[in-house]
Parts: sequence; structure tokens; C-alpha cells
Amino acid sequence: MKAITRGLRAGFIGLACTVAATSYAETVLTIGTVNNGDMLRMQGLASAFEQANPGITLEWKVLDENTLRQHITRDIASGSGEYDVITIGMYETPIWGANDWLVPMENLPASYDIDDLFDSVKNGLSANGKLYALPFYGESSMTMYRKDLFDKAGVTMPAQPTWEFMREAASKIHDPANGVYGACLRGKAGWGENVAFITTVANAFGGQWFDTSWEPQIASDAWVTAVNFYVDLLTNYGPPEPFKNGFNENLSLMNEGKCGFWVDATVAGSFVTDPSQSQVADKMAFAPAPSQVTEKGSGWLWAWALAVPVSSDDKDAAMKFATWATSKEYSALVAENFGIAAVPPGTRNSTYENAQYMAEASFAQTTLEQMNKATPEDSTLEENPYTGIQFVTIPKFQAFANKVAEQLAAALEGKTTVEQALDRSSRLVRREMVRDGYIK
Repeated sequence: MKAITRGLRAGFIGLACTVAATSYAETVLTIGTVNNGDMLRMQGLASAFEQANPGITLEWKVLDENTLRQHITRDIASGSGEYDVITIGMYETPIWGANDWLVPMENLPASYDIDDLFDSVKNGLSANGKLYALPFYGESSMTMYRKDLFDKAGVTMPAQPTWEFMREAASKIHDPANGVYGACLRGKAGWGENVAFITTVANAFGGQWFDTSWEPQIASDAWVTAVNFYVDLLTNYGPPEPFKNGFNENLSLMNEGKCGFWVDATVAGSFVTDPSQSQVADKMAFAPAPSQVTEKGSGWLWAWALAVPVSSDDKDAAMKFATWATSKEYSALVAENFGIAAVPPGTRNSTYENAQYMAEASFAQTTLEQMNKATPEDSTLEENPYTGIQFVTIPKFQAFANKVAEQLAAALEGKTTVEQALDRSSRLVRREMVRDGYIK
């Protein structure tokens, strides 16, 4: 029920909730999640949870990534209790957990096997030694490419491609008259959309968000070179209006056979190789995310995870659902209904110790290697003061990075130059860093 007063809610801060079997009476859990394919699978399979837990009804709010973040951030900051389970990631979790806005993930059943989770994922979802969200899936980024088109063009993918190599490949594959675009990359504005991707490109070119004194570096030569390269690549060899394309839009283009290559989240592997979704499932191959000056920070690290806000009125039931949806039991349910290659990737060691999974998921080895290479504590060529690869784990990042995202999208659309976009971005970021006391 949603009628508990705000004063009573405060008493739950920091309370560890158990997930033991409990009788529930007319409990409605509101779940906020992103409209990515794995989450849509979760929604489709959730009737199994409801059947096993009489009295609990699940109410879904499935939104695009940018909208979800706006809604959940507003809800968590106000403590309004709109959501019982929220889908958040490695950026929000440690910040919100440290603020006591999330219920610690403690007293989990032994069958959950928390030690099976990747250490890098657990660390990214923790604050002050406590886990505050359970990983639904984890990811790095990789290069997904049409091997048939590469072969036809006489292009051989190296073990570690560079961005210069990918540009050359795009120029040979690009065939818009026949509906094939050399490169598909994120261009849609949003800190989790174009900024996340472009940051890894900038990292690869030797850039970083801040120097060790927290002075913004996004107007540096490395960023200017990287973003000009990105804009030029998509302008010459990308699909029409690439500034409108985020993860889901590029996934659709890839599955329709319209992309020569796509550099994006490793989680896409199960979708681009699924014959029921992809017209080119049997033509896909995989390689690491491109490097350039350095491999550091060229592939990101992320996990979408389920957390329970302290403002939820039904914490026990919410914890029970979050535990179920991130468990080995749930993975087995996915495998049974969609095939083993579709199980949520990037969270459990046991997934990658499963010979059947490794054999049937052609993307699995690349995913594992990319996740193992990702080091949020050492993500750039030069030393930096922050944790994070495609984001910076400080509270103000989301706000100013969304403004930077708009500038980058405008440069891609041709409304401004790259230099102007980065100069404006650098000035607005510096202003926010001065306001927050990072810079004197």
C-alpha cells in the first residue's frame, strides 16, 4: 500500500530487508525500468514471479533511457515513493547508496550465491562496503560487424582494431544506394547515450573529462580530435540523421542488415545473433571496442541493476522481486524460454564457466574479455581524479553531461562546429565544478 506517512518511511533508512517466504496481501509493486530488450523479457516472464508469490501484483513503468532517468532521479531525490523497484546503474547506485536513499542488499538467500557475481560489477554497485543494487546484466562495449561485408570488401578485422582502421573499413563498406551504412554509432543526446559512447572515443584518443585538479579537459586537443573524427565518420559513412539514433535505434538498423559495423554495448550480442530478431544473425562477428592512442577507457563498464528505494512502502516484497529477477533461477527461466544465449550477460562467473553458453553465444568470449579489461579506477591515458570510464562518479555529472550531450548532438547535426560545442561545454562544466567546490 502507498499510504504510509513520510515520517514512518524515514525509519526504514538503512534497514536490511530479508527475502524469506512471506505472505503478501494485495501488494502492488511499481517497477521502473528501461525499454531495452532484456528488460522487456523480464516483464514478459514476470508472471512466473506473481504465480509463485500470491498477493503480489507487478505494475510496470517501462520508459526510454533518458525519460526513465529523469523520472527515477526526481522520485529518489524527493522521496515520493512512486517506485518500489528501480532500474539504475553504476553511476547512480554508489552515490544514492551513500546518501541512504537505497535499501542495502543484505540477508540474501544462500541460493542467490552472491560470491558468483563479478567483483567489478559488485564494486560498481556498492558504497562504503555495502551492495545497494543487484545486477540484472553487465556490459562493456565491443565492435559488432557484418563479416560477409568485410569479406566482400577484402577487409580483415585485426585482434585489436583502431578507430582509423574502422574508418577505412567504413569507407569500403558504405553503400547507401543499397541500404548499407558503413558505421552505426550513438548520436542521440543524453549522458547515457551519446556522451557515454563519445567519452570512450575521447579516452581512446588520449582524452579525459578532468585533470588531477578537476579542471575540465573536454576542450583539449584530444577531445577536439576525437569528436571531429566521430562527426566526420558518421557524416560520411553513417545512416541519415545519426543524431536521432541511440542504442535501440542502432540495434534496429543492425538487425535490419543496414550497418557495416556498430560499436556499442556487449549486451546487444544476444539480439544481433537471434534469428527471430536479426536478418543478419548468421553473418555477425565480434571484436574489441576500437582503440587509438591507447586502449585505456576504449571500452566501457556498466551494469543495469535493480534497487529498492527507502521510500518504498513494500520493501520486503520489492527485495524479493529484485532477488528473483537477478538470480540463477531467473537465468534458467530465460534459457528455457529463449535459449541459453539469451541469459542476462556480464554478471555471473558461472555463466562464463558454462560450456554450453560459451559454445552457443558467439559474442560471449568478447564480452568476457572486454569486461575484464575495463578498469574504472584507471580509465584514461593521463592520470585523472575520478572513478568511471564512460561517466564520472560525482553527483553533478548527470546534470552537466546532459547539457554537453546536447552540444555534441548539435555538432553532429551540423548546427555548430565541434570546437564551438566543446568550448561551450567546457565553460558550463567548469562553472558547475566551481559552484560545487571542486575548483577554487
